[in-house]
Amino acid sequence: MNKILIVDDEEAIQELIQIYLSELDVKIYPALTGEEGLEKYAELMKEGNAPDLVIMNLKLPGMDGVETTKKIMEMDKSALIYGFTASFSTDWADELKKAGAKDVIPRTVGFTAFREIVRKILAGEKVNL
Repeated sequence: MNKILIVDDEEAIQELIQIYLSELDVKIYPALTGEEGLEKYAELMKEGNAPDLVIMNLKLPGMDGVETTKKIMEMDKSALIYGFTASFSTDWADELKKAGAKDVIPRTVGFTAFREIVRKILAGEKVNL
């Protein structure tokens, strides 16, 4: 079973992601802030259970997605992080990639397409965003 850490401050988005990804064989770990995301990542790593994928929003209260991504990458250079945000074609999204995110999934793709993208990422297939 793949493990996914979702870092997004919107509870409704967290719920939608959980609903749509429930068809995949995944365990979801939600975090509503960057700080909480860092704590959960560290805790899972300590248990030898690092997430297979991190889905990161850019706009978070306190530590934003760019800073959170940097800190996760410092903790685990092999972390697989993708942005999932409405701010996908901005300099801010470019900063997320520079911080270590593999790419940014536009929130406008919708949740059905998002599920397919996540499935491909977890299967190691090429994803064109």
